[in-house]
Amino acid sequence: MCRPFADSSSKAELMSRRKQNKDMLSRMHSQHAQDSQNDQMQTGSFPVVKRKAKGIRTPNPIRARMTTSILIVILCAFLGFGYAIQLNNPTSSYETMSEEELTRLLSETSTQVQSLEQRKGELTSQLNSLKAAANKQQEAERIAKENEQTSGILSGRLPAAGEGVIISISQGSKDRIDASTMFQLIEELRNAGVEVMAINNVRVVTSTYVSDTEDGLECDGQILDPPYTVKAIGDPQNLQNAVNIAGGVGSRLKVKFGANVRVSVPDKVTIGEIHQSRQYRYAKTVE
Repeated sequence: MCRPFADSSSKAELMSRRKQNKDMLSRMHSQHAQDSQNDQMQTGSFPVVKRKAKGIRTPNPIRARMTTSILIVILCAFLGFGYAIQLNNPTSSYETMSEEELTRLLSETSTQVQSLEQRKGELTSQLNSLKAAANKQQEAERIAKENEQTSGILSGRLPAAGEGVIISISQGSKDRIDASTMFQLIEELRNAGVEVMAINNVRVVTSTYVSDTEDGLECDGQILDPPYTVKAIGDPQNLQNAVNIAGGVGSRLKVKFGANVRVSVPDKVTIGEIHQSRQYRYAKTVE
């Protein structure tokens, strides 16, 4: 009596389990589909970031022209700087000197050698006379008296007169004449064999200096006002060549500063300016 009911109950339970398994498979399938959709990263929570394609830059003609112009300006500036250095360089090698400059250099060197040989002869003669003298003290006094005039002229203590040149230099129209150029003129005249020299009212000696100040050129503590007058005693031809040589200090004064340079050769050049002897504090004369 009870067996049919048990069979019905077993069938109902079996169908219920099948239904549950079917529902579970449906849920698993739905979850798998949802996970696949999320894995594609196309939802609002995971936006898709696409890489931008690299574009090809087109050349800008205006920028290219500006770059070229800047490079040309820089190159011209370097060339101008190099030319200025070469122009202001007072030293030059024998290979770059012209024939006139070499001739002037040879003439100046010959003049200096002759002056040194003449001075050597004078000193040798004085030494021999001193050795041969019976009274060496009296002979030494005589020689000292003879050299007093020469020493006074060289030291600037005595006026001097003789053959030479007068150099007139006007104020520069382009720029103010600097101390280095004026000192170069002094050195060129010395190389040409100048014996006595004065600038304006200043006697030039071995200790003479020239410097730049706000008021102009200063020479041995005195201001030099343009136009400048340089009086030089020596061989007129050598002194002229020292100033007028091509590429020399005369050309520098004309080209760089715009000054007028004139060299005149009078019959006699008189230099009345004297140099005050320095008062020495520590050095004493040996008797």
